[in-house]
Formats: sequence, C-alpha cells, structure tokens
Amino acid sequence: MSYPNDSPQSAALYQRALKSLPGGNTRTTVYIKPFPLYAERGEGCRIWDVDGVPRIDCINNFTAGIHGHGNPAIVDAVSRQLHLGTSFGMPTLSEIALAELLCERVASVERVRFMNSGSEAVMMALKAARARTGRSKIAKCEGAYHGSYDYAEVSLDPSPTEWGKDLPRSVAYARGTPKGVLDDVIVIPFNDPEAATALVRLHGDELAAILVDPMPNRAGLVAAEVSFLETLRALATETGALLIFDEVISFRLGFNGAQALWGTQADLTCFGKIIGGGFPVGAVGGSVDAMSVFDPTSGKPALPHGGTFSANPITMVAGLTSMQLLTAAVFSHLDQLGDQLRAAINQHFRAKGIAGGAMGRGSLLKVHFTEREIKDYRSSYAGADAAQKSNRFFRSLLDHGVLAASYGLMALSTAMNGADVEAVADAVGKALDEVASGRRTAD
Repeated sequence: MSYPNDSPQSAALYQRALKSLPGGNTRTTVYIKPFPLYAERGEGCRIWDVDGVPRIDCINNFTAGIHGHGNPAIVDAVSRQLHLGTSFGMPTLSEIALAELLCERVASVERVRFMNSGSEAVMMALKAARARTGRSKIAKCEGAYHGSYDYAEVSLDPSPTEWGKDLPRSVAYARGTPKGVLDDVIVIPFNDPEAATALVRLHGDELAAILVDPMPNRAGLVAAEVSFLETLRALATETGALLIFDEVISFRLGFNGAQALWGTQADLTCFGKIIGGGFPVGAVGGSVDAMSVFDPTSGKPALPHGGTFSANPITMVAGLTSMQLLTAAVFSHLDQLGDQLRAAINQHFRAKGIAGGAMGRGSLLKVHFTEREIKDYRSSYAGADAAQKSNRFFRSLLDHGVLAASYGLMALSTAMNGADVEAVADAVGKALDEVASGRRTAD
C-alpha cells in the first residue's frame, strides 16, 4: 500500500467534506496532507479505512480506546442501555456506579462530577479552584496540552523565538486570546523544581491552581521527576492554591492512575478518555472540601455547572464496563506490551544508526528523532530536520500497516498481543529504513 496513491475513496470523501467543513476538517489532530484517511470500521486492535486497507491501531482515538474496537462486553452493555434510553433530564444509577469506582481507585478522590470531554474537565477544575480560593491566576507547565480552554492552552507550543532567554513566558496558542488570559497564567518549566518554586512564590497570593500532567504527551511524553511533583504539592500547600492533576491521558498508566505511581495526591483530578468506554466523557474528582463548590444542596453553588449530556447513561455504562475490565493483571499485561515495543523500537534506532528512540511508560510511548536528553518541552522540541523525519516516519508506518499519531505518539490497547507488537515493531523497522534513505517525501 502507498498513501496517498492507494486511497481514492478517502480522497473523494475529502473533496466532499471541503464543501461543508472548514478545510474539510472537524478535528485538527486528524488532518494530514494532502487528505486524511477516513475510517470505515474497527475490530479488536485493527482499523479499516474506506479503501479497505487494514492497519494496527496504535493511537486508539488519541489514547481514548484502551480496549480497542468492538469489545464484546462494552458493546453488550451499551446495547442493553440503548433499549432503555440514551439520555434523560434525570440522574441515573449508572453515574453513581462509575463515580464510586473512581473514588475507590484514586485515593485523593472523594467526590466526582461528570462532564463531556477532557477539555471540559480541565476547564471545570480550574474554575473550581478559582471558586474555592477566590483567586484568578493559574500555573501550568510550558508545552503541556490540557485541552481547548483558553487558560489551559497558554504556551502550548511556543517556538524557540518565543521562549525568551531563560524562564518561560505566557504565549498565546490561538489567535485572539485575550491579554487578560495571558496575564492570569504563570508558565513554569517542566521538571525544574527550583524555577517552579521561584515563579509560584512570586505569584503565590494570587494563585488559584497549579495544573500538571505527570507525563505530558505534547511536551515529549517525558515522565515527571518525583522531586518536581513533590515540589508542586508543597508549593500548593504553602500558597493555598489547589494542585490539579490532569490524568485525562495518564489515568491509563495504572490501576490506581498516575498519582499512585508517582506517590503524589492532588486536590483535584481531571479524567476523560478511557473512563468513557469509547464515548464522550470528562470528569473532575477531588476531596469533599475541594468539590464542595459544585454542591447545590444549600442553594446556588459557588460554581454552578450543567451539561445536557453530562453523565448520560450510554457513556456511564460503557465507562463502567471499560473500567471494570481494567484489572491489575490487565494493566500488567499492557505494561509488558509497552516495554516490549519500546525496547524493539530503541533496538531498531541503534541498529540503523539513527538518532532518537521511544520514550514513555505503560501503554503509552512516543518516538523522537533527537540525540538530546529529553526532560521537558524545550529539549523535546522538534527542529526542522527532526520534524521532517517524524513526518516521513508517520507516513511510512501508514504504508506498512500501522496507524500512529503524526507527532509520534502511540497508545496500545488490551486487544493487542505480543504478535501484534512484533508486527508494529517490524513496521517501525521498515519505516526507519525509509527515514534513513530519505525515500519517503515529507509533504
């Protein structure tokens, strides 16, 4: 197979999409030139495009699908609920059951509030911190992605010309971001406890929240150092700010989520993706005190919150089933698959004499093309040469039967086995051969 030459149906659909969608697109993340591949169906760990080409799915809707496609238990649970109703202007038992599971698994979570996306979860967590503290400013790490809320987007992808000489600055991600938003976001360098301490203390009495992802995928998928998270925890306690963990992606790292792996407890935690079982979902969880801003039992809460499809029973039963399937043994299996693939990829890089390799933990990994030690956003930043190699690598993987993110991210699923990982590793080897030879053009 050879994309884009062997994809006439996707090409035709894209031309059709151009007539009703801006740039023929609804999600920037799935757009590639000259046109995106359109999915027709998925089964297990494979996905078929509309031209009938199967590929091993190593992105799983950008980490959301931890059980692959068409998991029988999830399909059965959703099918039963479809006959009972898809959404009501009333709460249902299903939201209680999923909230109870999250409270049982995450030590810092005593109460849960459901939303419809990870972006919304981060937005509501930041608003909850403001409502609880009466302050306006937040601190976040440079290069970390936290969804599409204005404040969470600040300094998501600053270029080297925007870095400044030393400490990070608040840089707009989207054109039209109000200056007031930039003024209310303190950007700290990832994995730099000393700099984070200085910046947070400088604004401590104005700070509502410190937002952190313990393994931010857009900032290199490098793991936070324990000392860095311990510093943020101590700073939040010292300044009276709330520490918010964004586990929308990193919750897939273990049975009890990322906080248990790093040994740090947050005041608020953002969830999404895998807790919806393949359906739109977001959630905020935290202590009774931190979550009290949502409580309407004594009148208008400090933070009113609605949502027509929040906690809809389809998402709730799918999410509950998905989470129940994720036992400690299943997470151990995912860890083994991830270790197997990272080791194989790194071996290919060494054998072929190409600078780079795979980073990550558990079922998450990211491929880099750099000799630098990666510890934060700036050290992971892909220059022109690395970006060209990454693009060539992604397109070559498509030709060799593997779907990954265009920026090198992979997310494995429970539908995969050792043979599937070997097939992915073989495709990586072939793609790296093409990267080394320069045969694949980077459009």
